[in-house]
Amino acid sequence: MDFMMEGRGSYGGGSGDEQEASNDRKGKKTYHRHNPYQIQQLESFFRACPHPDENQRRQLSRELGLETKQIKFWFQNKRTQTKTQNERADNSSLRTENEKIQCENLAIREALRNVICPSCGGPPFGEEERQRNLHKLRLENAHLKEEHEKVSNLLAKYIGKPISQLESLLPVLGSSLDLSPRSSLTQIVPSPAVNLMSDPVILDRTATPYQSRGINDLENALMMETAATALEELIRLLRIDEPLWMKILNDGRCVLHRDSYEKIFPRPNHFKSSNARTESSKASGVVTMSAMQLVDAFLDADKWADLFPTVIINAETFHIIDPGMPGNRSGALQLMYQQMHIFSPLVSPRDFCFLRHCQQIEHGVWVIVDVSYEFLKDCVTSARCWRLPSGCMIQEMPNGCSKVTWVEHVEVDDKTQTHRLYRDLVFNTTAYGAERWVFTLQRMCERLAYTFRDCAPSHELGGVLTSNEGRRSIMKLSHRMVKNFCGVLSMSGKLDFPQLSEVNNSGVRISVRISSELGQPSGTIVSAATSLWLPLQPESIFNFFKDEKARVQWDVLSNGSPVHEIAHILTGVHPGNSILIIRI
Repeated sequence: MDFMMEGRGSYGGGSGDEQEASNDRKGKKTYHRHNPYQIQQLESFFRACPHPDENQRRQLSRELGLETKQIKFWFQNKRTQTKTQNERADNSSLRTENEKIQCENLAIREALRNVICPSCGGPPFGEEERQRNLHKLRLENAHLKEEHEKVSNLLAKYIGKPISQLESLLPVLGSSLDLSPRSSLTQIVPSPAVNLMSDPVILDRTATPYQSRGINDLENALMMETAATALEELIRLLRIDEPLWMKILNDGRCVLHRDSYEKIFPRPNHFKSSNARTESSKASGVVTMSAMQLVDAFLDADKWADLFPTVIINAETFHIIDPGMPGNRSGALQLMYQQMHIFSPLVSPRDFCFLRHCQQIEHGVWVIVDVSYEFLKDCVTSARCWRLPSGCMIQEMPNGCSKVTWVEHVEVDDKTQTHRLYRDLVFNTTAYGAERWVFTLQRMCERLAYTFRDCAPSHELGGVLTSNEGRRSIMKLSHRMVKNFCGVLSMSGKLDFPQLSEVNNSGVRISVRISSELGQPSGTIVSAATSLWLPLQPESIFNFFKDEKARVQWDVLSNGSPVHEIAHILTGVHPGNSILIIRI
């Protein structure tokens, strides 16, 4: 009787032990299944010797009671089964390895897309992009050479000697002027970080980070040239709408169209890092102050800071290059410093050293331009900002009013990311944009108009104030209070609890300063401030703090006692713009 094993049976649990017999008389197949003992012995032998010879197969047949053909077929099937299983395992392992390599390949491709160039801090470029950048750099280089030639000719004309002799003149004039465009003459030194827990430092809030020095004739000539160029650019920005300016559909804000701007005013970027960005905005409005009064106020650092107490922390005039024509101040040029902020200690203030130039371009129309100018040496600003030609046009209107059109254009290099609570506010130009300047100017002009009006409703004074002079004194005092409060919120030279990251940072800023304000007692003042987000409308929060009945809920000085309003002085058309005198 001949036996053969079914190939498919060898893949089941011990099914390689099936045999097939052929019955010639009946033509039927018979199957024989090995018992567990036979399977155990065969598998044990297979692990030791998967290819038994003829003698070994005979010995196994005698021991297990099987025929040698059965033994032979079982080992053949077992080898086939083992080979298939090994191939499956190898395929699975290769498939896993292949998927891993594919994932690594995708990760490498993604990393190559986001890789940063080590030389400039920007993204890498392919050959085509590199050629475009080279072409752009050549154009910028040609523009810089043209500016260099212009400045060189200006200096040679001013001094009366060829440009080749300027190098020998510089030591005599006491200047280390670099003739390349935008030569670095100024930087600002940041205050060192102070740990409140170790030894706090007393900071003077009124001190500026700039130390003034003398200005020679060469620098005066450069300042005049820089201011004249900036004035020409600003006038075009003020008078041209499209294609330079485009409106944002969702809120109607005007921002510069970068491609159109760069075609008209080609210039290299001041900051070269990948964090650099540009903010631009344009707005206009009517204010209740004459044009000449505005011009005089803008050219006086103290009056300028008083007009914008919620925007400007500190302002100073370093040098007056040209006082301008008497009567209209046309041609005035001065070097100034200002520090700006928003109402939070979580956002670093912005400071600028800039040229301010005033020019009357038509009867009753003035243009005042600001442009950053690098004047001081060996300094770095706390937040790197560069003011491109910005400013306003002031047009005289009837009834002592003026129309003001404002342009803000700033290049910012954010080394540290803006706090998440204020990121959108800063990036969409709401924080430092033209709309804020115009609105603040309108509000302050309205307040001044109410301050100096001759007659006021008698019910405002409530019997506490008996004259308009007393009312004006209270309004001046409240203005100083607003300035002091805004100055405290800026936290200039701020101290903080020693957490380094935004996640772990307490958000609390502590300021220690010496009292130097008029009307305040001398000594040291410690202030604490923080910012938080509330899911409420601003008007609801304002009404809550304005309500005298709700004051006991938040004012710890009231000690739970009710407060009474004894005088109410309006400072504007909106009923919320007012001064309250309360009694606790």
